[in-house]
Amino acid sequence: MALPPSTANWHWKNKNVTPWAKEWITRELTGLSVSGDKEGETASVSQVTSVEGDVEIGQRKSKLLTIFDCDVRLEWIGTTSSGEEVKGSLHIPEVSHEIICDGLSEFVFQWSLDTASSPEVDAVYKLARTKLQGAIETKLSSLARAIIDTHGKDIQVSGTSTPTNAASGPSTPTAAATPDKAVTVSNIVVEATFQASGDDLFSLLTDEKRIPAWTRNSAVSQAKPDTEYSLFGGGVKGKYISLTQGKEIVQTWALSSPTWPSGHAATLTTTLDQGSDSTKVKFSLAGVPLGMEDEIRRNIEGYYVHGFKSIGLGTEL
Repeated sequence: MALPPSTANWHWKNKNVTPWAKEWITRELTGLSVSGDKEGETASVSQVTSVEGDVEIGQRKSKLLTIFDCDVRLEWIGTTSSGEEVKGSLHIPEVSHEIICDGLSEFVFQWSLDTASSPEVDAVYKLARTKLQGAIETKLSSLARAIIDTHGKDIQVSGTSTPTNAASGPSTPTAAATPDKAVTVSNIVVEATFQASGDDLFSLLTDEKRIPAWTRNSAVSQAKPDTEYSLFGGGVKGKYISLTQGKEIVQTWALSSPTWPSGHAATLTTTLDQGSDSTKVKFSLAGVPLGMEDEIRRNIEGYYVHGFKSIGLGTEL
């Protein structure tokens, strides 16, 4: 007889997803491209030459966890403002849960330049080691969430004991999108300082045309109270509550993930405190499901803070 979900999800289970992860890393990094300050100046990932290591998703006491440590090597190409081709390689010796999820250390990027040095070539090399590196780091920081979103359902038993109405579809909320049971919640706060004005950061956070610059994905945002928004290609959704230009954004916030309770929304208050040469940003998220505090804090740091870092704003946690 099958165990009830509350019991089945308590046991330890693992699934090896290494082949999928290697394909994901290769697909997501290949073709990443950035532009320099001069017209025609570019740098991009031409190919991923190897991905070595092991990747698993596990369940421990009803919580989904990622377990991975990979060694990634790739080749990059660039173009100078005068049209000269530039080539090189990059070795990232550790892409791991400890870096992306636990924040115990930073990524190490070992860059090399194959093209003979010149002022124009060196400018492209610098572009690769700044903007392209930021884009690569942002993309790799989404690996853990991609693993859970793709494979979490394979090892976690659904709480639904009887089939739902087929006409409604598996993603249709029930009971006016209210949770099946009360959710015990907590609050988290993430702070960072960015080399940008409050107005510029406000625009980057709310302007539908500018959001993809740091999320590297599609967005929906009208930046008006009582309108819905969607970030990271639908990975985060909610509704704006209030917006004060250059000062504060208040919005509901829900993660599209098997670990996030169905129908539950937290409230994200983003305050912008502009100084003489930088702006301090505080992300205050109220209503985080108990037990998910560390995961969501890593999401805010990885997707928001590192997202802004990837476009060259410069940050201090």
